[in-house]
Amino acid sequence: MSNKHEIGSLLLRVTLGIVFLAHGLDKFQGGIENTAGWFDSIGIPGFLAYVVALVELVGGIALILGFGTRIASLLLGLIMIGAIVTVQLPAGFLGGYAYDLVLLIIAVHLFLNGSKLLSLNKVLFRGKEDESSVAKSA
Repeated sequence: MSNKHEIGSLLLRVTLGIVFLAHGLDKFQGGIENTAGWFDSIGIPGFLAYVVALVELVGGIALILGFGTRIASLLLGLIMIGAIVTVQLPAGFLGGYAYDLVLLIIAVHLFLNGSKLLSLNKVLFRGKEDESSVAKSA
């Protein structure tokens, strides 16, 4: 993988991590019970608000650190698919799902390609089979 590609993936990973960390923190700081109530009001089980907020928070931190990038990206991508389908799609493209679609595509890129530059995974698993070679062998 070229150095330019790794720098690009690093920028995407850290930016996506910051965005999701902020969204997860906001759900907890704004009163997770309010988010759970809103989930219930739109027909989504309220307990999923806790799951979504935790995945956003922990997934955001994981992406910033470069730890479990592919797994975190997969989980965050699934959340974005859920958000698009259940909430944003009816609002249309510009007023609805455009932003979530961008986050989804960044998550898909990171899931498919990983991001090793300045990552905790690279430090912890140096010399061992890394996450990109696992995906290539699958």
